Amino acid sequence: MQPGVKLPEITFRTRVRDESIGGSNPFRWEDKTTSDYFGGKRVILFSLPGAFTPTCSTYQLPGFENGFAEFQKQGIDAIYCMSVNDAFVMNQWAKSQNLQNVSVIPDGSGEFTRRVGMLVRKDNLGFGLRSWRYAAVVKDGVVEAWFEEPGLMDQCPEDPYGESSPESLLKWLQANPAEAAA
Repeated sequence: MQPGVKLPEITFRTRVRDESIGGSNPFRWEDKTTSDYFGGKRVILFSLPGAFTPTCSTYQLPGFENGFAEFQKQGIDAIYCMSVNDAFVMNQWAKSQNLQNVSVIPDGSGEFTRRVGMLVRKDNLGFGLRSWRYAAVVKDGVVEAWFEEPGLMDQCPEDPYGESSPESLLKWLQANPAEAAA
C-alpha cells in the first residue's frame, strides 16, 4: 500500500453487545464494511500478528490507547486495531485491555489483510496466516501515510516493531501539519 490508494471494500463479521438479547452473552452478529469504519473520517489503522501476543499487548495497543488525546489533537477521529483473529477473540482482547479509545476490527478470514498485501505465513510460530505489522493514517478510506515494518516475509523468525509504533505515527502527524489540517 502507498499514499493515495483506496482501502479495499470488505465486509467484516463483528459481534456487538445487544442488551435486548439478555443472558450472560448478550451479543449479536453485525456486518460492518470498510466504508462503515473509514468513510468520512480521518483515522489510524494499525494491524498486528495476533491478539494477546506480547509486543501487541504490551507496547503497540496500549501506546495507541494511552496516546488517543494526542492523536485527536492532530486531527484523528478514531483509532482501529486490526488482526487476523475472529470477533470473539478480538472482543475478549479489547475487554482484557480495558479499551476505551481504540476499537478492534476482526479480520477473521484475513481477506482485508490479503488485499492490502500484508498477509504472511507464521506457521513457524504456530499461527498460520496472520498480518504483518503495519499502521496507516487513512482519510475517508484513502491511505494518507503508510508505516510498514521492514523485512516483510513468510515465516519471519523475528517480530519487528518500530515503524508502526504510536510514536512513529505521532511524529509523522506532527511533522505534516498540512495533512493534519486538510
